[in-house]
Amino acid sequence: MASLHPLKDLVLKQKQGIPVGIYSACSANEYVIEAAMERALKTGETVLIEATANQVNQFGGYTGMKPEDFKEFVFKIAQKVQFSTENLILGGDHLGPLTWKNENSDTAMEKSCELIRQYVLAGFTKIHIDTSMHLADDNINEKLDTGIIAERGAALCKVAEDAYAELLKRDKNALQPVYVVGSEVPIPGGSQEEEEGIQVTKVSDFEATVETFRQAFFKLGLQKAWENVIAVVVQPGVEFGDETIHEYNREAAKELCQALKKYPTLVFEGHSTDYQTPTALKEMVEDGIAILKVGPALTFALREGLFALSMIEEELFKYEPEIHLSNLINVFDEAMLQNPDNWKKHYHGSGSKIRFARRYSFSDRCRYYLPDVNVQKSVTRLLQNLKTVTIPLSLLSEYMPIQYRKVRNGELSNDPESLLKDRVVNCIDDYLYATKVK
Repeated sequence: MASLHPLKDLVLKQKQGIPVGIYSACSANEYVIEAAMERALKTGETVLIEATANQVNQFGGYTGMKPEDFKEFVFKIAQKVQFSTENLILGGDHLGPLTWKNENSDTAMEKSCELIRQYVLAGFTKIHIDTSMHLADDNINEKLDTGIIAERGAALCKVAEDAYAELLKRDKNALQPVYVVGSEVPIPGGSQEEEEGIQVTKVSDFEATVETFRQAFFKLGLQKAWENVIAVVVQPGVEFGDETIHEYNREAAKELCQALKKYPTLVFEGHSTDYQTPTALKEMVEDGIAILKVGPALTFALREGLFALSMIEEELFKYEPEIHLSNLINVFDEAMLQNPDNWKKHYHGSGSKIRFARRYSFSDRCRYYLPDVNVQKSVTRLLQNLKTVTIPLSLLSEYMPIQYRKVRNGELSNDPESLLKDRVVNCIDDYLYATKVK
């Protein structure tokens, strides 16, 4: 008999008043995933890695990976760092018609069904069903009816359940997937505009969403699957844009979080929790927002680490003509200028403002260019150059002061890859502070 899903255990503890949570690393970057696993080796934590529908799908997504490919990619990293896959949860984020929202509902949903089927068959066990977006034949001038959102969500859950039944024939120990639903779902990757204020989900809307989804599930005979719905995505008042961070205000979210107590099997899943302070993250977990999604903040930290190492490289080798510098910062910018599709809708204003945003925006559209061939070559050259020397402590102190202290204290190796991953760990540690019971 399959064991209890770790996330169901998390819900049980939350309902017992134990303020425990988990962070979800939404990233397909090898260094980010390695950093998460290596940190978990020291803390004994379960690691939740999620792939988003536009990142990984049956057509390859922007990473070029299908769900099975992404699983193998993550498992190879786990093998490399000697992290047990038994302590690994794979999640699918925004699974639904997100990538095909410009198509009519019949074709978009057909593709969504195949998407979710492949995720479940590949062994992803945390399934976020997201049907919250308008499709081409929906009336864009009206708010999408919760009934339609729930009906589409239930249809996708039915496909997921059928895929799990198929998976069980191959692997009788395959873990039952758990589901996350919702109708007020923030778009992936942060807001595209700088918003004045974020509206916390109304209690009445949250309760109506739960009931509407329950009815839609039951209508399709998914009573058993409904027992495996563990979380609802709501807007608790957190978001980020290019230069702004909307901080969590627990007083503003108080009524919403109180309403959650009526539901003994549900917690909240918080999206766009990137860049929140450790204290705010901890308050969110204490208030029942037990699953904290983070993506751009992780690759933003990685980008900071890469830029810092590039500046160190420049200081060390700029007067050494035989050393071919990586020129990483400019290579990044050139890649973004040559293919602007992944940032042009997000960055607005004057030329200088857009140039600044390409490098330093909290939206971190840089992450889409990490797999670029020229960027990859530049990163490889950067790390190779820095491996030929011992990085002076004075430069570490200048450009990576937190890592400098760790190196001085004997907690961190003074090599470029370790330094880079540890910059990501700075972000991860904020989430571990929030999700662990002290």
